[in-house]
Amino acid sequence: MSITVRKYKQSDFEAWDKFVEQSNNGTLFHSRRFLGYHPKNRFNDHSLIFKKKEKVIGVLPAAVIVEDGKKILVSHPGASVGSCAVPEDISFSDALRIVEKLSSYCVGNNFCKIRITQPPLIYSRRISQYMDFAFRKAGYHYLRREVSSILFLENSLKENLAKFKSSHRTAVRKAEKSGIIIKQTEDYENFYKILKKNLSIRHDVSPTHSLSELLYLKELFPNKINLFGAYLKNEMIAGVINFVVNDRIVLAFYISHKKQYQELRPINLLFYKIFDWAICNNFKVFDFGIFTVHEKPNMGLARFKENFGASGVFRDTVELTFS
Repeated sequence: MSITVRKYKQSDFEAWDKFVEQSNNGTLFHSRRFLGYHPKNRFNDHSLIFKKKEKVIGVLPAAVIVEDGKKILVSHPGASVGSCAVPEDISFSDALRIVEKLSSYCVGNNFCKIRITQPPLIYSRRISQYMDFAFRKAGYHYLRREVSSILFLENSLKENLAKFKSSHRTAVRKAEKSGIIIKQTEDYENFYKILKKNLSIRHDVSPTHSLSELLYLKELFPNKINLFGAYLKNEMIAGVINFVVNDRIVLAFYISHKKQYQELRPINLLFYKIFDWAICNNFKVFDFGIFTVHEKPNMGLARFKENFGASGVFRDTVELTFS
């Protein structure tokens, strides 16, 4: 049975988001509600929808960029991860056909290249690498292999604490003895000030989202975005903004603290309390995010996450050039 592919239309909105929610590997970042928060002129959206017997079998959030005067189809730049969201029961032959259709569509629409960033394998309900094989079979090569730190959440906080290195268990106790209080909060404005200052000093960059965009996303997804703050005498000294990526995975999207309070270890206590919340809400994996940039590792960041019991999974970007 043949598979068709065409560009996303606004009338596909509900069918697209329903499919993502029920898919094997779809995430918050795949949803049209999330992608739609961007101002209209920020990206040249060129998302694709794949159908079989008029039933959606795959969706690809994507956009057009121009490099050296050449048109390239890329995973949507407004999303942390992308690639094709596919059904849990996708067959091997359908995976091959989806990628074949994607490649032929790009050739037919004068794209010189396609570049896709895939979700970590652990984001899938059912582990399947059919799509990975299909990309390789079609000639795609790995452009980048970043490493993301993920922590498997156990059945209780006590079991997760047992995976902490002794230095991290000591840090949690130290933070508690210092009088630091952890709580969920809506004080995004104060956290954003901490985040913006830190990113400016350390990396000379601004946060991915403006404060107004962050507040708008929180409004759109009140149950999928939250902020945990560390407070000392009612002063926020650190915080973590989490994105609930799907019904199994929580991603730490922003992590920041006031440098002068670093020795009190508020971040260690923050994660300890966040793990408790995540376990109580039946999440299975906590994703700390990548510790490599263009495959260059931040060893200190890797060790910090490993000391909670985290391990590493790939966040791959694959590419195919048409000539």
